[in-house]
Amino acid sequence: MAKLIIDNVTYEVPDGEQMAQACETAGIPFSCNSGVCGTCQIEILEGAENINELNREETELAMDRTHRLGCQCKILSGTVKATY
Repeated sequence: MAKLIIDNVTYEVPDGEQMAQACETAGIPFSCNSGVCGTCQIEILEGAENINELNREETELAMDRTHRLGCQCKILSGTVKATY
């Protein structure tokens, strides 16, 4: 079980699963869940190596490994600390 820490609150996320539900529970705004609007942007403070590679975030929204969309991230394993 992976851990997502947002503003000092820890959420458990099954390894390899989307972290969208935990982000939404933490109060991060979601509008579309398909990676095109950018409202759920988060900043990865620690553990970027534990998240899947960038997909359309990079090509369509010019994001990088530490600025991601909560709806597009999967925690592969370990712990990720983020903020919004």
